Amino acid sequence: MLVYGDATRQEPAAQKLARLRSQLSHARASPAGIGRHGLLVDALIEAGELVQGVADARFLAAGRRDVQSPETHAAMALTMAVAGLCAHSWETGFSAMQPADEEGRAEEMLAAFEAVLPSIELRVKQPEGYAFYALYPEGHFVAAKRLRTRLEPWRVIGLRSIGTSLAAMAAVALEAPSPVTLRPVGHPFDRRVSLADAPLASPAAHHAIVDEGPGLSGSSMAGVIRRLRDEGVPADHIHLFPGHANGPGAQASDGTRALWRQAAAVHVMGFDELILNAAKPAHRLQGWVEALVGPLHSPLADVTGGGWRRGHDHASNEMPPAHPWQERRKFLARGNSGTWLVKFGGLGHAARQRFACAVKLAEAGFSPSVAGLCHGFMVERWHGEMAPLSPIRLQSAELRGRLIERLAGYIAFRARSFPASQESGASLQALYEMGHHNSGEALGSELAGAWMRYQGQAERLQGRVRRVKTDDRMHAWEWLAVEDRLLKTDAVDHHAGHDLVGCQDPAWDVAGAQVEFGLDADELAALLDGLSRRDCPIDVQLLRFYTPAYLAFQLGHYSMAAQDAHDPIEQTRLDAQCKRYTQALRRGLEEIA
Repeated sequence: MLVYGDATRQEPAAQKLARLRSQLSHARASPAGIGRHGLLVDALIEAGELVQGVADARFLAAGRRDVQSPETHAAMALTMAVAGLCAHSWETGFSAMQPADEEGRAEEMLAAFEAVLPSIELRVKQPEGYAFYALYPEGHFVAAKRLRTRLEPWRVIGLRSIGTSLAAMAAVALEAPSPVTLRPVGHPFDRRVSLADAPLASPAAHHAIVDEGPGLSGSSMAGVIRRLRDEGVPADHIHLFPGHANGPGAQASDGTRALWRQAAAVHVMGFDELILNAAKPAHRLQGWVEALVGPLHSPLADVTGGGWRRGHDHASNEMPPAHPWQERRKFLARGNSGTWLVKFGGLGHAARQRFACAVKLAEAGFSPSVAGLCHGFMVERWHGEMAPLSPIRLQSAELRGRLIERLAGYIAFRARSFPASQESGASLQALYEMGHHNSGEALGSELAGAWMRYQGQAERLQGRVRRVKTDDRMHAWEWLAVEDRLLKTDAVDHHAGHDLVGCQDPAWDVAGAQVEFGLDADELAALLDGLSRRDCPIDVQLLRFYTPAYLAFQLGHYSMAAQDAHDPIEQTRLDAQCKRYTQALRRGLEEIA
């Protein structure tokens, strides 16, 4: 099934440098504390993206081989300077301002990079660990610092994309020179190092390989191990600094696993030890939350992996499905000020943009109120007194009428408030290819052939797409209702998720509402009329294209989730969703076959 996508964006190099300068300036003007530290980490991520963008541009120009250049050296030196600021802030528990010479070094590196900055458009990849998986660069710093006094000298190797900033943090901890970064190439399950003539290894040095993985295969880090061993580096001089301690995934070959076993050690500092149960009170998530909402009655309650369902009154036969490994970390915080949802929203500039969306939606009354943002975690009101919409509740004609008006207001508000760039989501051609592929896997080639009717439409309708930051998560259980109130939850992440859809025309959310609430012809007409009255007309032809694409995407998503499920009850819930989307997709394709 086609579900996932590799989020990239195009940005002028000068624009990224200007944002980094602004972030550092904002940090300097802020009081010491977790808020200031978060700004420094944002700047680190921005600097790491600069390295990635510049290095990848040179990589492509050299025929997909990694080469060193003055601008990549300058960008990495800048990233190292910012990493030093982050490390100092972390080690002092955010209580001390940065030494003047450290801040001066960052300014010096900014100026040095600006002097060699190429006037090019950078293709920047989203660092997934920072965006989705609560991977904090401070973890690599702490893991590396444990080794500093035992082994030296060090050569640090970061794998792009996220390995640029993670490697800088590790290098600061190890007191090592600026890292080298690599873009492994080849099949995703058999990556190889692609270098110009220069060797990768440094004689007599210990080598730290830094990344956020391993993923399904672990082959990227394995490819670096192979290259180092080929260049004569002893196995006991190779250390791995991954994002987790689970090792390579299910697609790892025997050769990849053997290479991983050759490394001297794997060094990991996970989120729970680093932040959730941190040794220093200043580093603990609970303390950050209490600074926003006041003292809590009890420790944070982990509700990741579907645990959030226990906070609402779900009938056992109406429990919504969950895809545990794909969920962001989330907790419930209970105190005198009430109950709050503490959810990982991401680190960096893009995460702050999503937080701004949450604030706007809350102020407009569409989503729960927001208490604030604390270093990657958004804190919003938890409405346990409101029940999610269920099939039984949705039988009420009065509720459905209110819901349709609310949907119209909500979709129109997003269309007005959250415009998006044209490159921020899948093209209609990409959605067509996904729909055709997923339909073929689920329904066979005959019904998949019905998609040929949409092939020409994808090109013809593309110019009509008005991209906005769509909700992309219109499922009934994401809406809460009590008396005359309706709130949309989980409303800010999915347009920037780890899938291929991204930002689309408002018609995508109309298609989602039509499918998820089973709108009949009259209800759909009422929704379209409500949107038109709010100056958000929907292109009906675009809606007709989006509807089977939405069904095919959701079918792919829940099919893969069901394959991953280990709990039989959860698998039953996920299978039920697959059946629902399969039946609806089959009906739609049969009508046009």
